[in-house]
Amino acid sequence: MGVSLLSSPAFLVLFSFFTFCLLVDPVLGITRHYKFDVKLHNVTRLCHTRSIVSVNGQFPGPRIVAREGDQLLIKVVNHVPNNVSIHWHGIRQLRSGWADGPAYVTQCPIQTGQSYVYNFTIVGQRGTLFWHAHISWLRATLYGPIVILPKRGVPYPFAKPYKGVPIVFGEWFNADPEAVISQALQTGGGPNVSDAYTINGLPGPLYNCSAKDTFKLKVKPGKTYLLRLINAALNDELFFSIANHTLTVVDVDAIYVKPFETETLLITPGQTTNVILKTKPSHPNATFFMTARPYVTGQGTFDNSTVAGILEYESPPKSLHLSKMFPLFKPILPALNDTSFATNFASKLRSLASAQYPANVPQKVDKHFFFTVGLGTSPCQHNQTCQGPNGTKFAASVNNVSFTMPTTALLQAHFFGQSNGVYTPDFPSSPTIPFNYTGTPPNNTMVINGTKVVVLPFNTSVELVMQDTNILGAESHPLHLHGFNFFVVGQGFGNFDPNKDPAKFNLVDPIERNTVGVPSGGWVAIRFLADNPGVWFMHCHLEVHTSWGLKMAWIVLNGELPTQKLLPPPADLPKC
Repeated sequence: MGVSLLSSPAFLVLFSFFTFCLLVDPVLGITRHYKFDVKLHNVTRLCHTRSIVSVNGQFPGPRIVAREGDQLLIKVVNHVPNNVSIHWHGIRQLRSGWADGPAYVTQCPIQTGQSYVYNFTIVGQRGTLFWHAHISWLRATLYGPIVILPKRGVPYPFAKPYKGVPIVFGEWFNADPEAVISQALQTGGGPNVSDAYTINGLPGPLYNCSAKDTFKLKVKPGKTYLLRLINAALNDELFFSIANHTLTVVDVDAIYVKPFETETLLITPGQTTNVILKTKPSHPNATFFMTARPYVTGQGTFDNSTVAGILEYESPPKSLHLSKMFPLFKPILPALNDTSFATNFASKLRSLASAQYPANVPQKVDKHFFFTVGLGTSPCQHNQTCQGPNGTKFAASVNNVSFTMPTTALLQAHFFGQSNGVYTPDFPSSPTIPFNYTGTPPNNTMVINGTKVVVLPFNTSVELVMQDTNILGAESHPLHLHGFNFFVVGQGFGNFDPNKDPAKFNLVDPIERNTVGVPSGGWVAIRFLADNPGVWFMHCHLEVHTSWGLKMAWIVLNGELPTQKLLPPPADLPKC
């Protein structure tokens, strides 16, 4: 008689192993390997050919796909003359600050001929984020989507879409963006603006010499598509709409939201928004523009143009539709300076705040901070003529401190206790000289320069109010915090009133995200728990303002438990 396979020790071991894998896989995830070769390659747009810095010869760069819980090992090899670093925008980087990516903050840049493996795990996030260069203006062409799927067997909190499509907004410069910012910093004036906006690297038919470079989204009737919108533009917040179609917002910055319908949405640089597009039940005998153009609040020059892609319905086989010329419908976007739309759109964003996806808003606050964000000036060097206001140089600051980038990475200096000469832990928690922030600006608009940081004990609950100023004009500033999500508990116009405004804060289901627009001529209040040890950059995601110094850093100290401490640096961490 044969032995029953089902009762054999080998089968039981095998069965137990597979059961273990099936049970553990959703929790631990898998390890995914990517290789990014950063090289120069020629790209032609608007009849201009130039050599751009790109990853694996792709523009935009390759899509990273992972599930919540997966570990990512991404080897970045630098084959170009520029120093390079890559930031995985919105990834929490719990205890893995060495992989966050901003040059001279968490790492020295990867030099020519060198490589670095970014090693991190995706914890508690699902949706859309993106990666981009985080040094100078290289992110003009070095960017791509990060698609985070739910854990296996975990459904979306909305109907599963038929297909997901990344829609990445960018900016195209006919000139080299590195030369553009270099010239601006030298002269002290505003940088030249981009020549076009792009959707997935393509400017579309509304620009000269660009009809062939148009993104087309081909869809089937009666399906739902998940559009993963990413604003990777350097310097512009964007309105976006698809003609004759309603979009349902379901996720921002890789956090589920209470779904709401909208014809148009606003997305700042550094933000992502997942929307459901329900296609029409039958072929509509038409095609539709999807367009984006800037939301503008500042007084400087800007790229006043519109990028268009085309939404096209697939015709059934043997259809006569192919021979027809369909009418092309165009959406109507808000006015360039429509702040009321921006405010209304922001007010619709609420966390799902369900049992499965709770909004863990800090209810008590350990430390309060009040930061002014805005523009300013720096003196012109002797024997030089500068093109900023009244012969000065443009600058930008937080609490009037314009951040000076160090030449040693802050995280390295902090970890090894070598902060002397690198940074000082005295960033002001509120403006040293208060003034009427949204009223008549002060006569003295000069900033002070320094590499100052805020130091927080582990698990400090923080409330930060960011206040726009009228210095050189009120303007919306999309502020991005590395290493954390935060809750947007309140916002308003004029000067923040600490006695009245907190009573109106939403502490139940505020939106949770990593980048928020400080309203033009107003303020925004955020809360977060400093539960991630390391050094974390916070800056305006309008690249010109970051270049002018609108940035600062938080240091979060280690906790007492081993699981509350920053891991040691990897052996291949780049050196300065």
